[in-house]
Parts: sequence; structure tokens; C-alpha cells
Amino acid sequence: MLPTEPLCWLRLSVACIRASWTQIVQSTVPSFCVRGNRIDQITFKLNCVQSKVVPISACVKWSTGSLQSGVMSRLSALLVFRQRTMALLLLLGFASGLPLALTAGTLQAWLTVEGVDLRTIGWFALVGQPYTYKFLWAPLLDRYAAPFFFGRLGRRRGWLLLTQLTLAGGIAAMGALTPRDAPWLLAALAFSVAFLSASQDVVFDALRADILSAESRGAGAAVSVFGYRVGMLVSGGLALVLADSVLGWGVTYALMGALMLVGMLAVWRLPEPASVPGVPVTLRAAVIEPMREFFSRHGALTLLLLVVLYKLGDAFAGTLSTAFLIRGAGFSATDVGAINKSLGLIATILGALLGGALMARLRLWGALLLFGVLQAITNLGFMAIALVGKHYALMVVAVFAENLCGGMGTAAFVALLMSLCDRRFSATQYALLSALAAVGRVYVGPLAGWMAEAMGWSWFFFATTIIGLPGIALLLWLRARIEQLDALSAPMGDAESTVPLAPAKTT
Repeated sequence: MLPTEPLCWLRLSVACIRASWTQIVQSTVPSFCVRGNRIDQITFKLNCVQSKVVPISACVKWSTGSLQSGVMSRLSALLVFRQRTMALLLLLGFASGLPLALTAGTLQAWLTVEGVDLRTIGWFALVGQPYTYKFLWAPLLDRYAAPFFFGRLGRRRGWLLLTQLTLAGGIAAMGALTPRDAPWLLAALAFSVAFLSASQDVVFDALRADILSAESRGAGAAVSVFGYRVGMLVSGGLALVLADSVLGWGVTYALMGALMLVGMLAVWRLPEPASVPGVPVTLRAAVIEPMREFFSRHGALTLLLLVVLYKLGDAFAGTLSTAFLIRGAGFSATDVGAINKSLGLIATILGALLGGALMARLRLWGALLLFGVLQAITNLGFMAIALVGKHYALMVVAVFAENLCGGMGTAAFVALLMSLCDRRFSATQYALLSALAAVGRVYVGPLAGWMAEAMGWSWFFFATTIIGLPGIALLLWLRARIEQLDALSAPMGDAESTVPLAPAKTT
């Protein structure tokens, strides 16, 4: 008989994660190769312990070598963060995340303080549409070099520097306007800034996919997410404080525009990725060839389904987490702001960095599986709050765990998207894949609200864990395909590499 109480399901889920962890460990432990004969390392270790087959001296030698190997493996996972490329990706991530709040939450706060009516503020929400539809002009950024002298920097760096320079001017120009006197001119400028910011994201994502090797994708994704979140924090929380108490709105926006210099300096220091044969030479090819290349791959539709499903359960839980903590659990808005937002942001950054480090050891499939299971299971922390009631310690643990594992999952997921891109069309393909991944996050809201009302909070958050299971099951089914994708991805090299590289295999 199946259990009928959420608490019973919680115990069952814990048993499932233990079983999944065992499978991951067994699949990622390396094996010895002695003159062509494969000796299972786990069996070797058991024989050492039981002293039945292997002499004691061999056991000591194996234990010492195993310890040294483990230490070196952990060091190599951390040393990848010391590459110059990672520092530059951190700065570019910061420049990518900086403009977002300036056309969203920070702009909304400015309009509210200036006394703009709510109907007009509502219309201002539409200025963020370019972030959703950026894949429409991504082929142009794949096909054409940037105009004027920017094109001399290369296909990726030229567009990056151009968008960052115009973003700096656009953000500063927004600060020169007064919302009450020229609201629609401000809206037009905000839309332009959002368009330029979305274009910068397209080029940055393509450049990151071009320069990172399979071994460094996890770390590259982690530092990019870290920089992006810090940029959002600066243009969101810090900008509000400066505008309200220190500088005023106009000077604050001018300062935010000046901070785009961080990204420009990173562009100057980062060499252009090596060119590859087969780059589209016509606009028609830039639009059609990325689609044709991707759908010519074996299992392309299944991979797209994985992109949609992998973080779907996380999206359902995140949509209503704030509403639940305030209305369902009875926490104050101050509690939610201090713990769910601030602590959650810190946990997400830590999770992204931890996930990037672990990916060097687990590889792509192992990281996707482990992090996918964890991000699904940690949704049950909110179910525990719904069952127990208002409990600050439990809230801290649940919020920290959910955001930590969500950040780990994001690092692995971004690495997956990069591995799916062909370098010839990386701007277009990554833009399309990221837009597809956003479908769940954008459109689950109405269904999530209906489910929470119909099922109650405890069963709703249990359901979000169940919603995450199809993505994990699909990941298990696609194990050979993803491992092949990880192994056969053409090594991109780091930013210092100038050796021409072959196109990624698509079979």
C-alpha cells in the first residue's frame, strides 16, 4: 500500500536520493588499467581490506596512490578557477547582469518614488521583452561582424565591446530624464537598453561556449553565474540604496553606466576565439543552418525535451516560494527579504561555484544527475515548513539548501547548453536553447497557483519534486548520449589558445 501522508513520502524520497548517490559514485569511480587488463578499483579495495588476494604491501601502495590521486583530483578541480579566462568570464558575467535590474525592479522603484501612476508603471514591464525574443536576431550576430572599427576585434569581441559601449551611454541617458516629465521617452530608452543587454547576453553566451573546453565548462558556467548575480545585486539592491540615500536617481544611473567599463576591460584582455570552418556567409545560412545542423543530430528532439524538463520542478517551486513563506507559513516580508532573498542569493552563488568545482570530477552526466536529484529533493524543505508551521531555523535550512542545490543545477545545466552548441552557430543555438529552457520558468505560474489552491501547500511542494523526476528519468535514458557528447565535444581551449579547431561532431 502506498503511503498517504506527506511525511511518509518524505522518508521515501530520502531513500531514493541515497540510491541515486550510490549509482553516481559507482559510475564516476575510475578503474585501473594494467597492461590492457581492467581491474575494478572497488573490488581491489575490498580485497585489500579482506587481505585475501592482494598482499599487504600492495594494499599500502594502492592506499597511498589512491590518496595522492584523490588529493590531486580535488586540487585540479579547484585550480581551474585560477585560470585567467575564469577571471575575465567573471567580469563579463558582471557586465551581463548589471543592466537587467535597471530596466526592471530598480526602474519600477524610481517610477513609484516619482509618483508615476500604476497603469503607466504596468506598461513599463513590457520593456523587458527583448530578453525573451533575443533568439530572433541572434543569427545576425553569428553572420555579421560588428560595424566600424569594432569588427577588427573579431566576431565575438567586436559585438561585445559595441553593445557594452552603447549600454553605458544608454543607461547614463536614462538617468538624465525625469519619469514624470518624459515617461515614454524613458520607456523608449529602457527598451533600447534591454535590447542591447539581451544582445550582449547572446554574444557573451556564444563566446563562453567557444572558448571553454569540456573540462572547464562547469567552472566557466559557475563564475559566469557568480558575476551575473553580483551585477544584479549591484544594480538592484545597491543602486536603490545609493539613489534613495546618497546620490539620487540620475547620478546613480550614470554610475551604473560607468560600471560597464568593467566588461569593456575584460573584452580587451580576452583574445578572440579561434575561427572555425563553416561559419555562415549569408543571412539565410545563419538562420537555417543552425536549425538543420541541430536537428540532424541523433536524438535531437529528446535532448530538447531534456532542456525543458531538467529544471521544471525547480521552476514550479520557485514561482510561489515567496507567496508561500508570507501567506502560507506566516513569515513577515522582512523575514523573507533577509532570508529568502539575501541568504538565497548567497547560497545560489556558493552552489554555482561548488557545482563548477565538482563538475571537473563528476563530468557532465554525473553532475547533471546528482544536482538534478538534489534540486528536486530540496523542494521538500518547503513541504516540511508547510507541515511544521512557522519555524525560523527550518526556513533558513530549507532556503539555503534549495538555493544551494539550485545553483549547482544551474552550473551543470549551463554546461549542458554549451556542450549542445556547434561553434559555427553558437550564438543562435545557445539563444534558442536558453529561450526553450525559459519556457517552464515563464509559463508555469498560472498552473502552479491552481495546484497550490487545489492541493494545499504541503502536497504542492511534494508535487514539485515529482515534476522534477521525468527530467531525471530522461537523463538516465540519455546517459550514453550525454557522455558521448561530453567526450566528443571539440576541445575549445582556453582564451590563450590560438590553434584552429575542428567543428564539433554532431552525430
